[in-house]
Amino acid sequence: MAAEMAQVDAVIHRRLASEVALINQISHYIVSAGGKRIRPLLVLLFARALDFDGPERFEMAATVEFIHTATLLHDDVVDESDLRRGRKTANAIFGNAASVLVGDFLYSRAFQMMVSVNRLRVLDVLADATNVIAEGEVLQLLNMHDPDISIEAYLRVIRYKTAKLFEASARTGAVLAGVSAPLEDSCASYGRCLGTAFQLIDDLLDYEGATAQLGKNVGDDLREGKPTMPLLLAMQHGSSTQRDLIRHAIEHGEVERLPEIIEIVRSTGALEATRQAARDEANKARAHLSSLPSSQFKEALLYLCAQSVERSS
Repeated sequence: MAAEMAQVDAVIHRRLASEVALINQISHYIVSAGGKRIRPLLVLLFARALDFDGPERFEMAATVEFIHTATLLHDDVVDESDLRRGRKTANAIFGNAASVLVGDFLYSRAFQMMVSVNRLRVLDVLADATNVIAEGEVLQLLNMHDPDISIEAYLRVIRYKTAKLFEASARTGAVLAGVSAPLEDSCASYGRCLGTAFQLIDDLLDYEGATAQLGKNVGDDLREGKPTMPLLLAMQHGSSTQRDLIRHAIEHGEVERLPEIIEIVRSTGALEATRQAARDEANKARAHLSSLPSSQFKEALLYLCAQSVERSS
């Protein structure tokens, strides 16, 4: 898909253009950092798997990347992050105010692009996704520093904040292809399950990965007081002493004893249990592809299921 992704990059750079120099500077800084670009890839793969090859697919793939980039700009301000994709975050360089406002610019530009393809269903899907993502951000904020949230509440945040845009990206490819409602729903379900698996692994890697591989600081989730699945499971299966240590760290956002907490997460089996939960979601995603015709694009979607779970960055 390299040639198709190059077309998406061309749309991204063209659509980033603004007469305001600071918007250009910050937008290009964060977009040029790269990233996995899975969301735009899903738009392209589902469109091609369903025999749609119109140029609108490039515009919509760029649109979902703009929505994602806007959430990153806002996320890094809320989380007070200073490292993403191995580089200083935009807010660390340009300040919080500029990052928030450029994030708003990217959101509004994304909506201009949605309208440009003249498909009301596309606008409906992506507008709904943008709203749900915002709800997920607020839900996560409410859960910060709370060690008593349930696994279900944690998964709800994932489905709103991360999986929803995966779902919308897959659905958008299907909408462009004009498929039946049941097939469109299957594509969306694939995206939702894949996005859930992807975020579970992201949360796992905060306790298993290395800063150089991750492109962000190990332990950032704990510093921000995020009660993710590895911590919640470690508290369920650990001793009272281990549970108290993790509770205190979540409540206060402490990383001074991070090595001890990483060892607890490993020794209690919380890391492997989290990875297994991700595998289960990836298997669900794989099952949702059964109604797609055989093609190299379907094979790529199947490959993404495995790759999202077994990655180390």
